[in-house]
Amino acid sequence: MSDAAVRAPSLFDRALAFADRVVPPPAAWAFALRIWLAMVLALYAAFWLQLSGASSAVVCVAILAQPKRGQALSKALYRFLGTLVGAAVALLLIALFAQDRVLLLVGFTTWLSLCVFTAHFLQDTRAYGAMLSGYTVAIIAIAHIDTPQDVFDAAVDRVAAITIGIVAITFINDALASPSTWRSVRDTLTGAVAATRTFARDTFLSGDPGPERTAALIRRIAAMRGDASAIGAELDDGHRRAAGARSGIAALYVMAATARAFVAAEGRLRQPGAAVAEARTLCLGLTDAEVADPRAAADAAVLRLHVLIETATCADDARVEDVLALQRALDFARNAAYAADGLSALTTGHRPRRDVDLPTHRDFPVALRGAARVAIAFGVTVLLFVAAGWPATSYALVQVAATCALSAINPNPKGFARGVLIGMPLAAFCAGIVLFGMLAGGQGFPLLAIAIAPVVFLACFLSLNPPTFAVGFILLVFFPVLLSPANPQSYDPQTFLTNAFLVVVAAAILFVTVRVILPVSVSQNRIFAVDSARRALVAALVGDGGDATTRTSLNSDRLLQFAQWSSASGAVRAASLNRGFDLARMEAAAARAHPQLRELGRDPVLQTVVLQARTALEAADGRRMAEAARDLLAAGRASAPAVRMGVARAVSDLATAANVAETQARFLHRLGIPRA
Repeated sequence: MSDAAVRAPSLFDRALAFADRVVPPPAAWAFALRIWLAMVLALYAAFWLQLSGASSAVVCVAILAQPKRGQALSKALYRFLGTLVGAAVALLLIALFAQDRVLLLVGFTTWLSLCVFTAHFLQDTRAYGAMLSGYTVAIIAIAHIDTPQDVFDAAVDRVAAITIGIVAITFINDALASPSTWRSVRDTLTGAVAATRTFARDTFLSGDPGPERTAALIRRIAAMRGDASAIGAELDDGHRRAAGARSGIAALYVMAATARAFVAAEGRLRQPGAAVAEARTLCLGLTDAEVADPRAAADAAVLRLHVLIETATCADDARVEDVLALQRALDFARNAAYAADGLSALTTGHRPRRDVDLPTHRDFPVALRGAARVAIAFGVTVLLFVAAGWPATSYALVQVAATCALSAINPNPKGFARGVLIGMPLAAFCAGIVLFGMLAGGQGFPLLAIAIAPVVFLACFLSLNPPTFAVGFILLVFFPVLLSPANPQSYDPQTFLTNAFLVVVAAAILFVTVRVILPVSVSQNRIFAVDSARRALVAALVGDGGDATTRTSLNSDRLLQFAQWSSASGAVRAASLNRGFDLARMEAAAARAHPQLRELGRDPVLQTVVLQARTALEAADGRRMAEAARDLLAAGRASAPAVRMGVARAVSDLATAANVAETQARFLHRLGIPRA
């Protein structure tokens, strides 16, 4: 027998391997079971309360279907708020334009566009809540455009159904011990802290790892932001755990940036002094995974680095490069303490040392195009359906509004539209099989609960797989929409086929819309990101940069998106990413420098040199910023220790901005950054 025959897997092994790839894991089965039970409970409660829109309760559960409890609770909160706002706007529009359909449709289109535009600048479930308040008006007002007298009852039923859906899924998640978001974030944050320490250790030992590895680390850190915001509603001390997670995430961003900045500053020193060498040793010690108490070790390093900086700033031969390296080491140690404290606060629920925001980058032109795309798509659809004289036009308009709004806040609108194009016919097919095949005229609730189970389980399995998420989401949401469970159940094949046809048409309209109407190409995304970075840098240079920690998070998100949009490879991509990182570094330095310089400007001894430094910053003149840094260091040499620490911070930021201004002078000139 040959060696190949010996090594060949048996038929049984191949079957097991295939089953392992195809059969969902136990966690997926548990998730699907929870969603099915919540749907059944919501539907039963809606029937018992005799709501006219009982299917809305089931759809609410489908939309709130999340693997973790905190995610579902966070989405439920903003779904409820969005529904209330949408119901109020629907009543207002009907009150104003009940007798004029054109103005009603124009008013709704304007409101939907405004909601989509706003959603672009919000995060996670807040963005969903803003978008939901837009298409809820369609569900309440546009769906009853022919019977405005029924709008108030429809609004009450809608709010009641949403409330039932929220209560049902919350009860089932609690009863069946849905996985906690905070535990998942804790494990992920623990891994990210370890990865950041490894990144920093490699940086201190081997030099700058380059923009690609840095972008990969930022991508890993940024993946936690959405879940971090969902922790607050999960536990009584959830707001403290969420604050700890945010603090830890923000600290990891800074640790990655300051590790690179330290080795860059050290590289500009011909002969690093003993203080810089000790600072390197202290930072290396903080990257050791074997440290028993990372927070205490970081606090001790911070105290020692304070002493080193105070000593360096009062020395007669003080060098700006030494102060820069020491200050970046201090920043690294301080954020290592924040990272350890944030992880501890997330784990135990104690109040973290700080509470910071984690804003995300959004480009105004992209948000404006998204809002305009929804408005144009809805307007064209209205004209098409009205001109064609199709029946159930209002039903179709509701589906177009909902799908277009959902795609507008999706990170990949084209991919989502493709999933909708596949998921809608699949939802119609499954609803038809259940309605006319499995139920076949029956009216029993147990039969209905059993009949929907296979479709719900299939949709949940698909939604848990990232490549098929959109298909699974659409199947889970629009299957009950088309099934329209009621008491008694209606079995009108003509109505069903009309509705199925219209939702497929809505999917086709969305598919064409995202490709034809104001598409945003990869190159345009890069241009928008660079222009946004330029405007942020100009604002920071004149003293309007805002909080430096917030800017670091915002810049990290912008860099992450820019890395995703950079399709070049090799040296071209590396150079492009390096420019992006340099712009972010210069912006953060300017944002930190101006508040510190304003504080130092109160000292009469430093007023003149501080004015020179601020003028140089506003002019983005690298040579003058470098001179101002040296003059400021010399002028503050005899100041009190607290003042010298402020001088060190300002000097290090001036030196950072000066280095970027010198090395990227031509690029800054092309961007139109002011230069003397």
